[in-house]
Amino acid sequence: MFKKVCIIGCGLIGSSLARAIKKQNLSSKVVSSNRSDSVNKKVLQLKIVDDSSLDTKKMVNESDLIVIATPLSSYEEVILKIKDSLKSGSILTDVGSVKENIIGLIEKHVPENVSWIPSHPIAGTEESGPDAGFSKLFENRWCILTPSSKSNNKDIKLLENFWKKIGSKVDIMDPKQHDYILSITSHIPHLIAYNIVNTTLDVQNQKESEIVKYSAGGLRDFTRIAASNPIMWRDVFIQNKKNTSEMIDNFIKNLEDLKRAIENEDGKKLEEIFTRTRKMRKEIIKAGQDVEKPDFGRK
Repeated sequence: MFKKVCIIGCGLIGSSLARAIKKQNLSSKVVSSNRSDSVNKKVLQLKIVDDSSLDTKKMVNESDLIVIATPLSSYEEVILKIKDSLKSGSILTDVGSVKENIIGLIEKHVPENVSWIPSHPIAGTEESGPDAGFSKLFENRWCILTPSSKSNNKDIKLLENFWKKIGSKVDIMDPKQHDYILSITSHIPHLIAYNIVNTTLDVQNQKESEIVKYSAGGLRDFTRIAASNPIMWRDVFIQNKKNTSEMIDNFIKNLEDLKRAIENEDGKKLEEIFTRTRKMRKEIIKAGQDVEKPDFGRK
């Protein structure tokens, strides 16, 4: 499919992508570039890439597909470093969770003969680093493409086919719509998880209680989400601050409604809210986003 693919940043997503490309034989050569020499050595040791170096320009040179898989805050630094090394006719993509701001940031530096087609594979775990990656990470998961003004239809189809070959379901979306939807389905749930775990730690310190010892399934699930990469999520919230702020306001309003119903012992209101929210779980299962069985800890 490609002669050479370069992945810039082999964390969970980047290393999983390298593994998937190798497994599906989608490129004759897979290379990477990482800021840390120890990571470059690790990915070579894991045999998930053919070459890896601190020299990003060297790795990007003659690549047909270049994937930016670094934190969002480093994107501008990356594109400024590689723009003059991008091969004519190549495709530049990424794996970031926010699109509208990032597209413009990258677009102005992309040469006319290069297609800039942002991607967002909606997949991941709470783990990070090249050891955490696995080739099946993207299987049956959505990957959303948000084409820029420097995308052409031929390359969009090629990239869409690429993601499908590693197991993803692909959709094409306007970047503004993408950021709004993901603020609800991904960004706010993570923010809530961070806050719940932080609140638990505060209470545990104040009361000097062994709260963690008696943690139930709900708290355990939140701690799993809250264990996600802090740098990545810091950047996500900052880059999607408008949508995130709007969703926080909506969340606070609904939380205040719940608090009021509890204080007023309004059992009918609470039951109505809880019954309504159960429907969402059924819709998620129906959409194939989860399975209908008890989950007391992921295996």
